[in-house]
This record gives sequence, C-alpha cells and structure tokens, in this order.
Amino acid sequence: MLCKKIFIDFERMRYPHTGLYHFCSQLGKALLKQIEPSSEHLYLYLPRQEQQIFKSCLFTPIHHNTFHKFYMPSKNQFDLWHSIYQGTNYLPNRIKPPLILTIHDLNFMHDYRLSASKKKEELRKLQVKIDQASYLTVISEFTLKEVKTHLTIGNIPVQVIHNGCNFSSQTVITIPSYIPPANFLFTIGTVVPKKNFHVLPAILTKNNLFLVIAGVNHDIDYKRKIEAEAKKWKVQDRVIFTGSISEEEKSWYYKHCTAFVFPSLAEGFGLPVIEAMYFGKPVFLSSLASLPEIGGNVANYFLNFDPQHMQEVLEKGLHENKSTTRSVEICQRACSFSWEKAAQKYRNIYQTFF
Repeated sequence: MLCKKIFIDFERMRYPHTGLYHFCSQLGKALLKQIEPSSEHLYLYLPRQEQQIFKSCLFTPIHHNTFHKFYMPSKNQFDLWHSIYQGTNYLPNRIKPPLILTIHDLNFMHDYRLSASKKKEELRKLQVKIDQASYLTVISEFTLKEVKTHLTIGNIPVQVIHNGCNFSSQTVITIPSYIPPANFLFTIGTVVPKKNFHVLPAILTKNNLFLVIAGVNHDIDYKRKIEAEAKKWKVQDRVIFTGSISEEEKSWYYKHCTAFVFPSLAEGFGLPVIEAMYFGKPVFLSSLASLPEIGGNVANYFLNFDPQHMQEVLEKGLHENKSTTRSVEICQRACSFSWEKAAQKYRNIYQTFF
C-alpha cells in the first residue's frame, strides 16, 4: 500500500502563548506517536523555528511563507489536507485533496465591537471554507451548536473532538518573576473584552486575596477599564498584571493559587480551565459558552456578574472545595481530556479517506 501523505496546517504556531499554538504543538506530538510510518506520513506546515519542538523524524516540515496565501507549491502531492483553524489563509486551490476543517469557535459573533455587517462577512468567509470541506471537526458541543445555528453544513460529516490537557507528571515548574505576597486568585488569557476580567476586582472586597492576571495585553483601553474597576472597589494594590508568561511560570501559578477564576463571555473550549483543574484547584467560571461543558460538575459557576452574587459563589466554593477528595475529583476531570484520545479520533477520520 502506498504511504499516504497528510498535510496539516500548523501555521498558527507563529503566535506563541496562544491557545492555538498549544493546540498545534500538543496535537502534533500526539499524532507523531500514533502514525504508522509504513502507511502514512505527516507534512507539517509551520514556522521554521518551531519544527524542533516535535523531536521526531516521522514528519516532513514545510516552512511557512506568507506568499503561500496566494500560491501553495506542491499542493497536489498530498492525499489529505487538514486545516486546524477556521480562519486560515492557507488552503489548497484548483486541484484539491480532501479537506478536513477544524472549527474552534465563532467568538466574533459575541464581539460587541463588530458591526452586524462585519459579522455577516466573517460568516460568509467561513461558509466558503465549509463548502470546500469534506469533513468538519469542532472542539466542543457548544461550538457545534453555534455552527449549526449560524452556518450551513448540509451533508458534510461533523464530529466533536475535545482538546486534551497540556500538563502531565513531567510538567516543569519555574518560579515566576512576580510572586504574590499572600494567597491569590489566578486567571490567564489575552486581555480583551471577551475575557470579562473587569468583573473580577469586585470579588476581592470581602477577603485579602490578590488577583493575578496573566496574558498579553491587546487592548489598552480594556486594561484601563479593569484598573478602573480595581480602583472603584479599592483593591488596586491587589490586582496584578504579569503580561505574557512561560509555560513553566504558568504552572507555578496554577500550583500555588487558591483558585482559578475565568468569567469569559465566549470560549470555544477553554484550555486554561483544564490546566487549573489538573492541579486540583477549584475553578470559578462563567456559565456561558463551552465552560459548563468543560468544567462539568466539579466547577463553580457565576450565573451572572453581579458583585454580591460573585462574592457569594467564591466564598461558598472555597469552603466546599477544601477537602483532598474534592481536589482529586477535580484533577480526574482534567485528566479525562487527553491529547492521545484526540489524536486517535483525528487519525480515525484521516483513515476514512484511504
């Protein structure tokens, strides 16, 4: 049997410290452990500087070039093409191998800054890609519901494949440059309005906890809004922005925090939730989007963002999650999300085309 050539678009690895970067790296590593070299070979499309993270001779790198938006050389040599991000600009054209398209979210539909016409245009562009696809995957039941609500998939097969947990017993932990002087709440994500971080300072008013917000600041006005809320509640000295942090530093914050808080308004999955749960930490989430699907019955939920309600949820949840048994249950929930399981499901889809 001829060895099947599978192209996987990991172009998003151009952006470290993002969920899509870790999706690519974790899925790629898991796939390379499972492929049969005699029957299938992976061609990973990625930035030159990132190919070394896979530490395997079982794939061929194709180095990213922005010119490939207009023309992708040798596209006809592949038996299958997997685009792992719905916003990709790198698709086969003319003579096309079967296309698998992974859709992570429709977060733009929840962005109040976008006009109705802009949202309509984003949907149109995604519909064009869906119409080219032979198979769709989505990373949560919530995303599948969103896709079915706003787009047309017709008879195209679609499967939900959850992401895995990024951490394991081999996870390295490094002390960060900023260490809170007292017990603290932790959250992480790009500092933009959809993360809803500005509701968090209010929950510090009835305790002595610090709040550590890690992540790249992409919206200075929104950061100022968070700071204004902290000043309003007179907790500005206990709200700390770290900026981007390494994986090893992030692990330290997860391990040492009192709890993880994540009031996001729009998440296709929510990897940080699983990461915090891996360390057995109580997690306090919004009840929106995919978060109840991921947190399940071991998470605590803010049903609204009224300060008093959030304070009560936090106080009650911290009291109820003190036991070692509860911590073990939380960790077990995280470990049920596996990149090995995810890779096997993607590989099963690949094999349906051969």
